[in-house]
Amino acid sequence: MEVKSEKAQLDVELVQQAVGGDQKAYSELMERYRNAIYYMLLKMVGNPSDAEDLTIEAFGKAFKNIKQYTAHFAFSTWLFKIASNNAIDFMRKKKLNNISIDDTSRDADTALPINIRSEQPTPEESLISEQKITMLHSIVSKLKPRYRKLVELRYFHEYSYEEISEETGLPIGTVKAQLFRARELLQNVLKEHRIQP
Repeated sequence: MEVKSEKAQLDVELVQQAVGGDQKAYSELMERYRNAIYYMLLKMVGNPSDAEDLTIEAFGKAFKNIKQYTAHFAFSTWLFKIASNNAIDFMRKKKLNNISIDDTSRDADTALPINIRSEQPTPEESLISEQKITMLHSIVSKLKPRYRKLVELRYFHEYSYEEISEETGLPIGTVKAQLFRARELLQNVLKEHRIQP
């Protein structure tokens, strides 16, 4: 197995350290590729906020499956593939959710049937949604204080990463890394409670 560049060799070493549980290795991999992934995703989705979230999701998926990475090809290639596939899924879902009644781009024979329903939730949906929100607040309150504050600012108060950085005095990179970790912890708890986020 031949690794061509020094950069690729260092990536392989960092991946091995990360698989061994070295948190610094995860941070360094994220630091090396975060900007490149972000700008690629920004070109794809055209929205800075979506690109930020998709960047964190891409690293989340990559780190969750890091044991599956093999050095037959560059780590960056593997990571970019995960990020672009995730963005394509995101755009596909968004497009499905935004199909217009006036969509005349398809001819009548191949048009998808469009179920028109009110934007307003039914009373039952509202109740379920309120119960989920209450449960989420309860779960978030059990996180470590540093994670709890970041999650509350980002998801309950809808702060940008820059605003969170200003509010907490933490560098943006730290905010993103800790939010990534907090989301992982939350997803595990939600799975235990069988709650769909």
